[in-house]
Amino acid sequence: MVKKLKAMAEKKAANPAGLLDSQLAQTIRDSAQQIWLAGMGAFSKAQAEGTQAFEKLIKEGMSLQKKTQSAAEERIGAATAKMTAMAGEVGAKANAQWDKLESIFEQRTAKAMSKLGVPTARDVAALTARVDELATAVAKLGGKVTPAKKSVARKAVPRKPVRKAVAKATPKPAVKAAAKGAR
Repeated sequence: MVKKLKAMAEKKAANPAGLLDSQLAQTIRDSAQQIWLAGMGAFSKAQAEGTQAFEKLIKEGMSLQKKTQSAAEERIGAATAKMTAMAGEVGAKANAQWDKLESIFEQRTAKAMSKLGVPTARDVAALTARVDELATAVAKLGGKVTPAKKSVARKAVPRKPVRKAVAKATPKPAVKAAAKGAR
């Protein structure tokens, strides 16, 4: 192997072109070494600047997210206000319809009760006032009847069936005869 190396060295020394090849190879090696080192430096720089660039992108992303959220909240607020207003309008219309329905129901109920002969609150109040007037008139004539109190007129009187009330309202023949004889 030593012989082969000596032979190559002699060929290179004898051939000046071989010397150039060796210088060219050395220059290429040096260039390759410099390219490698430049690549390593670029990688290191990119790594350091990449972290800074990444952090900058994060900050910009956060800023954009805040703007987007505030815009979304404004739109949601506007939509909520609009829906609330619409709900209020719908509620008002529904209340108006319920009031109308209630009025119709009250009118029809009053009409049906009138046809059945059921006295209204006004009729009862007028009757109570008339009874008070009559009681006062009887008291003036010498009777011991006192006028009915207004609180009594307001108390609910249990209703009796019409047949029993009619039967009790008509005097019996024995009572009629006794009443005629006492006069």
